[in-house]
Amino acid sequence: MTILQIIGHGLMGAGAFFLFASGLGVLRMPDAWNRMHAGTKATTLGTLLFLLGLGCIEPTWLPKLLLIIILVIITNPISSHALARALHMRSDREHPGNLGTDDLSSEGQESDREVEG
Repeated sequence: MTILQIIGHGLMGAGAFFLFASGLGVLRMPDAWNRMHAGTKATTLGTLLFLLGLGCIEPTWLPKLLLIIILVIITNPISSHALARALHMRSDREHPGNLGTDDLSSEGQESDREVEG
């Protein structure tokens, strides 16, 4: 086993840990905002580490894996933004006081709920 393969296995193990932690976070977080954060941030890092580890083990796959990594870096923040906006629009109708400040409203006024801090 070469040093590159050892590094690859380490990166894949770290990526698997972050993917597991992301899944656990989606199950354990109390509300949709926190679940969305756990489901996007940790999966991005876990996927990137796992793919880089795979590229260290199989160097001939590296160009294709780098293309996949670029696509993951582009699409995960976009999907997270779309989910957050949809959640905000839905929760604005059902629970108008769920945010301290509504930055997406036309006025950006403080909501009825007290802002803790």
